[in-house]
Amino acid sequence: MPPPRVVDAHRLIGPVPFDDLPRDPRPDMERLGIDRAYVTHTLSLYSDAHAGNEALLALDDPRLVPVPVLLPGPFEPVPDQDVPMVRLCPARHRFELTGPSALRRLAELDVTAAIDFEETSPAQLLTLARELPRQRILLLNPGYRRLRAIAELMAAIPNLWLEIGTVNTQRGVEWLAGHFGAGRLVFGTGAPVMDDCGPRFLLDHLDLPEADIALIASGGGLL
Repeated sequence: MPPPRVVDAHRLIGPVPFDDLPRDPRPDMERLGIDRAYVTHTLSLYSDAHAGNEALLALDDPRLVPVPVLLPGPFEPVPDQDVPMVRLCPARHRFELTGPSALRRLAELDVTAAIDFEETSPAQLLTLARELPRQRILLLNPGYRRLRAIAELMAAIPNLWLEIGTVNTQRGVEWLAGHFGAGRLVFGTGAPVMDDCGPRFLLDHLDLPEADIALIASGGGLL
């Protein structure tokens, strides 16, 4: 059987302030056997969202799927080309995840919203799901110390998927798969700001059926 196709749902491209990290993710992707990556530009996260999104949307490589940062506001532009996912940073960019502008823009775009767990709260995510019950949410960087809170969210929000790159506790991913199914778990790394070797090693050593591992590697039921 050929190895499963591996899609990284959470990767960055571009310079990182105050750190000497590779700007191009493709050499590391090839080294780790990652076939495709959903990427956000670091400029959009750390400085100018508009400039970062423009640079991101100019990429011309099918291995790199653009995930622009969305700044919801009455005068903010929306991505000018079809994208499968947008990234929301309510804490970093100082807006309300469940405010009227964010809810309106998400309803208009009808795409998956990727949100770092540290950028929001369970209460905000529950409100978002209540206001927009069809909204697909990818929760990034959940860590492993709050698995009970994560499990409560997954039980309450059917359209919430979880990126597993930081679920690095013993059998944590297996526990989640047993309760919610592998189809709601997504492989991701957060590289290069975060380590990509650890999540790749985790994926290769999951104690799950091969079909479940292949499903997680290729983006669960989301990508």
